[in-house]
Amino acid sequence: MRATPSEVAGLTPAAARRRFRDGLVAPTAGWCAGYAQANLLIVPKDIAFDVLLFAQRNPKPCPVLGVLDAGQTSGPLLAGGDIRTDVPAYTVYRDGRLVETLDSLAGHWRDDLVTFLIGCSFTFEAPMMAAGIPIAHVDQGRNVPMYRTSVRAESAGRIGGPLVVSMRPIPASQVADAVRITSRYPAVHGAPVHVGDPGALGITDLAEPDFGEAVEIPDGTIPVFWACGVTPQAAVMESRPPIAFGHAPGHMLITDARDADYQVP
Repeated sequence: MRATPSEVAGLTPAAARRRFRDGLVAPTAGWCAGYAQANLLIVPKDIAFDVLLFAQRNPKPCPVLGVLDAGQTSGPLLAGGDIRTDVPAYTVYRDGRLVETLDSLAGHWRDDLVTFLIGCSFTFEAPMMAAGIPIAHVDQGRNVPMYRTSVRAESAGRIGGPLVVSMRPIPASQVADAVRITSRYPAVHGAPVHVGDPGALGITDLAEPDFGEAVEIPDGTIPVFWACGVTPQAAVMESRPPIAFGHAPGHMLITDARDADYQVP
């Protein structure tokens, strides 16, 4: 039987990671209330510095929460966990092409792989919902919609690509509250990068996201766009390193860090 939203919201991160390790595949929005989630990018050591520099130059879409050394499979953000198995779904890129989506990287692991854990906007959804702001993809049981934009991220060495954004339709009367709440979480993308006309970002159709799933946009709402941690994967697609791995969009690593750890006054 499929778990209810309240059941998955009440899980500990370790219990959620155990379910994913056992083969469950599910988007993680709404899981483990109060705990931070992270995007994932795993690359060979020989391009890890370029990725780190790319993140440093693009802190809005790529806020680094932690880095695992080459070959390391666990760390403080997933105590007792295993980065190869504890994410519900992984992407595999060869020469920039998405070639597989898997529920485990155990068969692909190498001792030279460096793991980047990047902040995720799911972290600030809980305080938004607590303030009475509806989150469409959670309410509709869908994966958050994400879009490539015409805005270029700043390149670093061999890594470059477009800014990717996530979109949430927010009631017009609550947009200011959404901006205020999310601005207090700079480590997980912070305030929106754009409010309103998607065409200003080069997005032609909100019903056709590049990643995730389209959501129904209720009357009286305005599309609000946040920088997205899928940006590094879009850069991998464009830059075409021989091998790289990520999380399937919306299928995040649930960490042991508290959402409140990343809140600023």
